[in-house]
Amino acid sequence: MTDSSIGMGAQDQAERDKFENELKRILDASEENGITLRVIGSLAFQMHCPKYGYLQAAMGRAYTDIDFAGYRKQARLVKELMQKIDYEEQKEVFIVSEGDRSIFHHLHSSLYVDVFYDKLDFSHVISWNDRLEVDNPTIPLAELLLEKMQIYQINEKDIIDTIMLLLEHPLGDSDEEVINIERIAQLLAKDWGLWRTTTMNLDKVKQMAGQYSQLNESEQAHIADQVDRSLSKIEAEPKSRGWKLRARVGDRVKWYKDVDEVS
Repeated sequence: MTDSSIGMGAQDQAERDKFENELKRILDASEENGITLRVIGSLAFQMHCPKYGYLQAAMGRAYTDIDFAGYRKQARLVKELMQKIDYEEQKEVFIVSEGDRSIFHHLHSSLYVDVFYDKLDFSHVISWNDRLEVDNPTIPLAELLLEKMQIYQINEKDIIDTIMLLLEHPLGDSDEEVINIERIAQLLAKDWGLWRTTTMNLDKVKQMAGQYSQLNESEQAHIADQVDRSLSKIEAEPKSRGWKLRARVGDRVKWYKDVDEVS
C-alpha cells in the first residue's frame, strides 16, 4: 500500500459536518440547475452506509475533499454553477487532463471540489457511461467498489471505505442497494489488467479487515465471506479472448498506469 497517512487522521464532528453540509449545498444547487453530479469518494461511502458509516471516524478516516462524477457534455454548466456558488476553477487541471477533470477551490474556506467527467482514469479506467442515472446522489455501488479496487497502490483510507461497503450491502445482480457483482465480473472478464488489480486488492481488504480492533469477529468473518464470494463470481465469469491473451503475459508486463495526482 502507499502512504497510509493519506486521508487518515483525527477529524472532529464539526469538521466532518462542514464537508457534509457543503456537499448537500452543492447537490441541491446542481439539482435545481438540471446538472447531473453524483458523489464519489469518502462522502459517497458515508452516504451509502448509514449503519457502518461510523467506522470512518472510528478508524481515523478523514474527509479531505468533495468528489463528483459528471458528464463532459455538462462541463460548461458545472463551471458556471461552481462560480455562482463561490468556487474558483483551477483551470490548468481541465487543460492538462484534456477535459477529463475539473478542480474548484472555495473562495472563503479551504474546501475544494474535484469533478471527474465521463470516467475515473487513474490506475485503470472506470467509465460513467449511462451509469450516473442508475443511482442518486452517488454513483452505483458497483462503481463505488471499482473506484477503490482499481487503485494499484491502494492505501488505508480506501481499504476502510471498502470494508464499510462490504459490511453494509449484499452482493447481487442489480443496483438497488446491492453491489452488482455480476456487472463487476463482466467488466473484469474483458480487461485482464483491471481484473489483476481488483482481485489483488480484494485479497488485501480481506487481510486488513482481520487486523482492525474496531471490527468484531462476526464482522471480520462477513467481510472475508463477501470477498470470497466476489472472487468466486469473478473467476466463474467467462473471459474474453483479449483477456486470455493478456493473461498469458501476466505480470511480466506492467498492467496498470502510474498515477500523478493533480493538487
